[in-house]
Amino acid sequence: MLNQRAKILLKTLVERYISEGQPVGSRSLSKFSGLDLSPATIRNVMADLEEMGFVASPHTSAGRVPTHRGYRFFIDTLLVVKPLDVFEIHQLQDQLYPDHPSRLINSASQLLSELTRFAGVVVTPKRSSAVFRYIEFMALSEKRILLIIVTPEGDVQNRVLFTDRPYSPAELIEAANFINQNYAGCTFDEIRVRLQSELKQLRHDMTNLMTAAIELGNEAVQANSEAVVVAGERKLLDVHDLASNMTSLKKLFDLFERKTVLLQLLEFSRKAEGVQIFIGDESGVLSLDEFSVVTAPYEVEGKIVGTVGVVGPTRMAYERIIPIVDATARLLSSALSQH
Repeated sequence: MLNQRAKILLKTLVERYISEGQPVGSRSLSKFSGLDLSPATIRNVMADLEEMGFVASPHTSAGRVPTHRGYRFFIDTLLVVKPLDVFEIHQLQDQLYPDHPSRLINSASQLLSELTRFAGVVVTPKRSSAVFRYIEFMALSEKRILLIIVTPEGDVQNRVLFTDRPYSPAELIEAANFINQNYAGCTFDEIRVRLQSELKQLRHDMTNLMTAAIELGNEAVQANSEAVVVAGERKLLDVHDLASNMTSLKKLFDLFERKTVLLQLLEFSRKAEGVQIFIGDESGVLSLDEFSVVTAPYEVEGKIVGTVGVVGPTRMAYERIIPIVDATARLLSSALSQH
C-alpha cells in the first residue's frame, strides 16, 4: 500500500510527534528521515499520506500529526521495539517475587504505572471455585440478617438475608458455628451437595437459614471473583496532551471508577496471544480518542487467568511501553505459578 519512501517518512513523522508533541513539518522530516529528498517531494508524499488517512493537518500549523490509522500502521508495520534495560528488568524482578497473590497484583499495577508514568491496570485472576474461610450472621432487624463472608484471601463480602421468622443471637451463632466447623475451606458447590444429607439432623427452619446463606454466599464470592486493580491514574493529570482536555479525563476517571467497561476491554486481551494495543475507540468499548491501552495476558501454570495493561495518551512511546507490559505479564505469570 505504501512504498518504502512513504513508510520511512510516516515512521519518522510518528516518532518525532511522539517525542516532541508538535506537528511535524517538511524540514524536520528531511532532517531526521535520512532521505535525500527535496521539500517539495516530502510535501507531495505527506499530501498522499493525508489523502489515505494516515496523517492530518491541524488548522494552526503547516506540519502534520498522525491519525489513529497512522498510529495503527506504525505499530503493526514500522515499530521497532526497544528491549528493557538491565535496571528496569531488575526492578520488575525485585518487586514481582512469589508472595501473597493480592500483593503481587497490586505490585504489578504500581510497577506498570511507575515505569510508564501512566495508569497501570491488572485484572485479578478469576477464582476457579468459590470458597470461604468463615462466615458470621448478624441480626439487622426481626427478619433481616447480615451475612458476612471472609474468603481465604482475606476479602470480606456482605449480603443481607431476608428470613421467614426472627432468629435469636444464640441461633445465629449456632448456625455459623456449624457451617464454619463442618464446611470452612470447601467450595459452595460442595457444601450445597452435602447440605442435602447432613442438615437433616437440624431443625427445618435452621436448614432454611443455612441453605439461603450458602446460596447467597456463593453469589457474593463469585460476583467479586474478578476485579480490576488500577494504580497511578492521577499521573495522567501530568500528561500535557491530556491535561488540556478535562472532559476526556473525566470520562476516563469515570471508567476507572466503574471498572466494568474497563474489564470488558481487558477481556479482549485475555482471548489473544501476546501484547495487544487498542488506539482510541478501536476496541469498541473505550470511546475516548485521546487514549490508548496496551495489554498482555498472564498465566498460572500455563492457563491464562488475567490481564495486565497500561492506559495512557495515544501519543505514547509504544516501543518502550510494549516491552514493559510484556515483561510484567511474563514475570507475574512466573511469580503466581510458583506461589
